Amino acid sequence: MTNIDTWNPWIVIIVIGAPTLIGVAGLAFSLYLTHRHLDAIKEALKNSRYIYLWGDSLGKRGLIWSLLEMSKIAGMVLLPKSYIRLGDLDPVDFENFPPYLKRRLTIVTTMIFTALIWMAVVAIALKFR
Repeated sequence: MTNIDTWNPWIVIIVIGAPTLIGVAGLAFSLYLTHRHLDAIKEALKNSRYIYLWGDSLGKRGLIWSLLEMSKIAGMVLLPKSYIRLGDLDPVDFENFPPYLKRRLTIVTTMIFTALIWMAVVAIALKFR
């Protein structure tokens, strides 16, 4: 394996900086979903227990809570079996969930996980250089 110290500096900046940029873009997109599409998501999941319990306060508790709520909702929609078993997600709401919202939740989740995995690979590569 080649030493990272011999790499072109621009390649090192891209390899190390890109996951941070992707992660920040994913968080920004998550905030965008919270501020622009939360009402549509709440309407699509109106029979679900999670929305019934927390619906009034969703998106109103600050920056960090908005990100956590959006990740919870994305998890509910993208991994529905466990949330249906828990009772947080109504099966009818899941079947009727709008495809454009599901696509956006998939994009934000993919961006965050891509950045996380890329950062882990870079950290391991730097550890064993």
